Amino acid sequence: MAKKGKKEVPAMSTSSLPDIVFMLLFFFMAATTMREVDPEVSVALPEAHEVTQLDKKDLVNIWVGMPLNAKEGEDALKIQLNDKTGEVNMVQEFVKEAAATKQVDDLKTLTINLRVDKEATVGLLTDVKQELRKADALTISYAARTKDNQ
Repeated sequence: MAKKGKKEVPAMSTSSLPDIVFMLLFFFMAATTMREVDPEVSVALPEAHEVTQLDKKDLVNIWVGMPLNAKEGEDALKIQLNDKTGEVNMVQEFVKEAAATKQVDDLKTLTINLRVDKEATVGLLTDVKQELRKADALTISYAARTKDNQ
C-alpha cells in the first residue's frame, strides 16, 4: 500500500506579490513625515543629562546658529524663523504668525523650542528671550542632545 516515488512540492503562487508590494508602498508613504523646514543655519546642540521629548502639536522652533552659506572668516550668528533667516526684531511678529497658523488663542500654551548653538553668545539669546517676552510667549524649552555617560 505504500506509494512509490518522491513527492513533489507544489510551486509557490506569486500572484499576490504585487498586492503586498503596493500595500507596503502605501504604508510607508502614509507613515513617513517630510521635513517641514529646510535648515539654513547649523546648530551644534549642547549636551544635557536629562532630555524629555516634547509634543509637536503646539511647538514652534527658533534656530540660532552659524549660516550654512557663511563666508570664510564670517562668525556672525543668525536666527532662523521657519524658512528664512531674520533679525531679533522679527521674532515677536513670527511668534504671533505661528500662533495664528497653529490656531492657538493663548500664547502661553504655545511652546517655543530654542535650538541654540553651544557657541552662541548670551547677549543674542537674551535679546531673543526679551522679544519672546514682549510677544507674551513665556513657555520656552531648549533643545539639547543627551550626554553619553562614559
